[in-house]
Amino acid sequence: MKLTTRGHYSVKALLDLTLQPNYGPASVNAIAQRQDLPAPYLEKLLIELRKAGLVNAIRGAQGGYQLAQSPTHITLGQILAAVGETIEPLPRQVRDEAQAEDWVTFAVWNRLHQKMRDALYSISLEDLYYDARSWQASQGAEASFIV
Repeated sequence: MKLTTRGHYSVKALLDLTLQPNYGPASVNAIAQRQDLPAPYLEKLLIELRKAGLVNAIRGAQGGYQLAQSPTHITLGQILAAVGETIEPLPRQVRDEAQAEDWVTFAVWNRLHQKMRDALYSISLEDLYYDARSWQASQGAEASFIV
């Protein structure tokens, strides 16, 4: 599995929203500027994340996007699925009934796929936030926080 730009930007945007006081709203432009992301592309991703129920859109002068639920309840798997990322096995990992070695390879890839899926759905946005903060502290970085 490779994390594409869509997945990477989505995770960065949601991590940025965890920084908002009381998980309040942040504008697309503010997130884009803080995280060095292209605002038009970010807005498209946030719309997809809203449709998946991970963020809410708030209208008005103080509006923007905010987390729809606590970061402890949003998983990396949900984020990636919301923007179309996939961890499916490669197309050639389909079982060939005629060859035992293909069956073994198929079984191994299926098990690995399930383990990866389980891992992605067990890593919360809160986990990622604390991992990023720990790394930042270990680097002696200042309070600015870019994911």
